[in-house]
Amino acid sequence: MSESTDVSKPPADGAYVNGLFVDGARWDREKNVFAESTPKVLFDTMPMIWMVPMKKLEIPNRPIYWCPVYKTSERRGVLSTTGHSTNFVIDMRLSSDKPEMHWVLRGLALLCSWMIRSHVDILI
Repeated sequence: MSESTDVSKPPADGAYVNGLFVDGARWDREKNVFAESTPKVLFDTMPMIWMVPMKKLEIPNRPIYWCPVYKTSERRGVLSTTGHSTNFVIDMRLSSDKPEMHWVLRGLALLCSWMIRSHVDILI
């Protein structure tokens, strides 16, 4: 993950993901792991993520958190025919220096949008 990744051209393999928000924690940009939230800060921006497809056997064994990604902060949606919520996008395998249950209890998730559109007033 990097904030200075050159995205003028697509990566040789995989895809760049940018614009996600962290809810329930923050991303420590020095250690490249999740960290406790800063007081009075509800959401943190996530640096650009380079998603690279790999076989399970090729994935390095390291402490991770299976972080759910949701479209909105509501974290709920209609159950689709596949059995998944329409608000759920994917689980991402991200670095962590704490046990997975630590982040589960904090409700850590990544969000595509932190604003609940139905509650936003637009003033013109």
